[in-house]
Amino acid sequence: MSAEGAVAVRTRYLARPGRRVIVVTDLASLRGPSRGTVELPLRLYWSGPSPVFDLGVPYLRRWLYQIVLREASRPEDLTGYLDRDTLTASWPELYLPQGVRRAWEELHPQLRAAEAGAA
Repeated sequence: MSAEGAVAVRTRYLARPGRRVIVVTDLASLRGPSRGTVELPLRLYWSGPSPVFDLGVPYLRRWLYQIVLREASRPEDLTGYLDRDTLTASWPELYLPQGVRRAWEELHPQLRAAEAGAA
C-alpha cells in the first residue's frame, strides 16, 4: 500500500463520534485492488467473523468499502484498499454514515452524480 502523491484532508464531518472523515483530494489516487481477496488490518476491522473480504462477492465488497470509508485514519487506508472505479460504481449502494457521504460528495461531486444516475 502506497500513498505516494496521495493527498487527503480531514473534513469537518464525523464518520462516528470522535473520528473526522478523511477524504482523498483526487479519486485517481485510489488504486487498491478491484478483484481477489483483501485482508483488513485490526485497526480498520476489529470485530466480525473474518478480516478477509472477497471482492468478487458484491455484499462483501460493499462491506469492505463501508468499513474503510468509515474507519480510515490516514491516506494509505484509502489508497491501499479502495479502487476509484469500484468506489464510483458502488457508491449508490453503500450504506454510510451521513457525515461520510457528505464529506466525500462535497469534495467529489461526481459521486453524487453517480448516485443520482442510479436512482
